[in-house]
Amino acid sequence: MNKLLKYLLATILAVSFINCTDNFEDINTDPNGISNQSLTQMNNHIGGSFTPMFLNVFNVTPAWNYQLQQGLLGDVYSGYMTPPTPFAGNVNNMTYALVDGWNGFPWSDAYGSVMPFVLDIKNAVELGNDPSGDKFVFLANIIKVSAMHRVSDIYGPIRYTKFDDFTTTGEYDSQETAYNAFFNDLGAAIDGLKSFENDSQFVPFDMSSLGGDIAMWRKYANSLRLRLAMRVVNVSPTLAKTQGEKSLSSDAGLLETQDMYINTGFAHPITVISGSWGDVRMGAEMESILEGFGDGREEKYFNPASDPALNGAFKGIRMGIEIEAKGQYVNHSSIGSVIDGETMQWMTAAEVHFLRAEAALRGWSGAGNVKAHYEAGIRTSFSQHSVSGVDAYLLDNTSTPKDFVDALNPINNIAYPGDVKIAYNTTGTNEEQLEQIITQKWIAMFPDGQEAWSEFRRTGYPRIYPVMINNSGGTIDTNIQIRRINFVSNEINTNSTNVSTAISYLNGPDNGGTRLWWDIPGSNF
Repeated sequence: MNKLLKYLLATILAVSFINCTDNFEDINTDPNGISNQSLTQMNNHIGGSFTPMFLNVFNVTPAWNYQLQQGLLGDVYSGYMTPPTPFAGNVNNMTYALVDGWNGFPWSDAYGSVMPFVLDIKNAVELGNDPSGDKFVFLANIIKVSAMHRVSDIYGPIRYTKFDDFTTTGEYDSQETAYNAFFNDLGAAIDGLKSFENDSQFVPFDMSSLGGDIAMWRKYANSLRLRLAMRVVNVSPTLAKTQGEKSLSSDAGLLETQDMYINTGFAHPITVISGSWGDVRMGAEMESILEGFGDGREEKYFNPASDPALNGAFKGIRMGIEIEAKGQYVNHSSIGSVIDGETMQWMTAAEVHFLRAEAALRGWSGAGNVKAHYEAGIRTSFSQHSVSGVDAYLLDNTSTPKDFVDALNPINNIAYPGDVKIAYNTTGTNEEQLEQIITQKWIAMFPDGQEAWSEFRRTGYPRIYPVMINNSGGTIDTNIQIRRINFVSNEINTNSTNVSTAISYLNGPDNGGTRLWWDIPGSNF
């Protein structure tokens, strides 16, 4: 916590320094104060701006903000979790009655606590006219892409490339333009940071598991580039392969042995949402897959149901069902020890192995062997969570996801619509092999529901159960399921002309049934 207080103090100092003009001369000549020169020497005029970015890619506090930024969007649409709480009389996001007052938080967190601070860093470095400050711009841009690809994957078009100009800051990019800008920013950072690999000036400001190591930040940026390359593989195979092969051949390397997470100084917000509030429980898909596979990670991800009638079983809830009162399902499985501690996961080494497995399946140069990376991804995930039994798990060629049985209402029962197995089948079709890769990737990325939802929309895997109650008024197809979130009311009310242009970039109307640019229906090959 002392380290966090130091970061927060640095932020306060930085903001005060940037914004104070009336008594600028007095402050900077005060022998008892902190001078401009001292701030600059410590890089606090730059480094302090990293703190709010680190704490808002995933908002970490208060817990209700995280719940609205992530918990009632990606976490539920991915099949990871389901609330037992019938918010707004059960007319809410889970039944496709999208709540505008909830769904603006991913946008406001990004444009309130990420994008402005990236710009502050850029401006401070430019004013300093010191080339060594370029490293801070590169690092800020990596964090910016980490945040903004998630925002784009929720809404589609975003304000990105023109944000650094006051006269154009309200203008949107199409998602295609934004993604190309993501690749450009990551490529420039990966290349530009190479000369700073022995530089330690970022160490005091780095809240991540990378510890200010610039070489490790290059690995993370390169891994993020590979993630985004795979995201666009169906809509633009050439772009995907070009960017993916850049990652696979880069001297930066990839995060294959270390996870990327943020040391926030705060308890994970899901500990409050699940524990104190009882507002989220195991998703039905998680029960079907983990129970069907006999997956040991289940005991880390979830707690046994507290309902005595369930005899200590792990029990999930299907999303979009009739829930009359919180007491009906609240004693199903809460979220387990995976969220203990004060860290927030941004990317796992296991994910990187699954990205390489898919890249190999698609024939990308430098990807390696499909089966080897598929198994390495599973082994890495088991190791991450200190779970035993991985050798037997990898050889299991019979277990499949089980059908879901609602403990209280059989009308919600549903058969799992597939028979994906664990042991890698090198003779399967490309689609069959991809389903194995993405299903295991989905398990390994828990609890990052936003990324899991994006992968489901991209690939159709794993197979997510449709809602029983659809209150969208026909804008979201029950079987196709929700594809995006509509633009937020504050933007519509204050930036209407640019929002109208952004809507024209979509593949349909501004609602939850319209697919994003990279979300292409049909086969993955």
